[in-house]
Amino acid sequence: MSNKELIFATSNINKIKEVQAMLGGIYTIKSSKDLGLNEDIPEDSDTLQGNALLKSRYLNERFGCDCFADDTGLEVDILNGAPGVYSARYSGENKSSEENIDLLLLNMKDATNRKARFRTVISLIKNNEELFFEGVAEGKIRSERSGKGGFGYDSVFEPEGFDITFGEMTSEQKNKLSHRGIAVMKLVNYLKK
Repeated sequence: MSNKELIFATSNINKIKEVQAMLGGIYTIKSSKDLGLNEDIPEDSDTLQGNALLKSRYLNERFGCDCFADDTGLEVDILNGAPGVYSARYSGENKSSEENIDLLLLNMKDATNRKARFRTVISLIKNNEELFFEGVAEGKIRSERSGKGGFGYDSVFEPEGFDITFGEMTSEQKNKLSHRGIAVMKLVNYLKK
């Protein structure tokens, strides 16, 4: 195991596990909580790239560490790209993923066009250099939940070329084709150089 550490600006244990599994032993991923940071880092940009950069700069400036942050959004065509940058708080501040899905399904109840995509942008600050890595997973929104795996909107998102949702996939299957998986693989390939 490497002793090189990278701080991930998140307190989401699911994200940390996903990224650590993909990075293997190149780096040890620590969370912002491991640095003693318990407050939420402000995310007030109106773009995914902007929010990812806000979070990575916050950690880098405060702790002087190599770090990365991501922001992910679900973009639904019939909803003009919503919930987008507001995906985590689509149904309001401090709402659950289940409430977000309920609102999404309600807003799409009569939609015939169910095309959507997940987009992840990672902002890496390493040796004071800022870099971005993006991943996109195209697919569609199911009219009801299916599967207990994953998190967020995974139980209603069916990726292109599959007849199951991210929520029905193993984490290994999902990591190979998910938006975050694609962005993290770009990050991993960069870090391996």
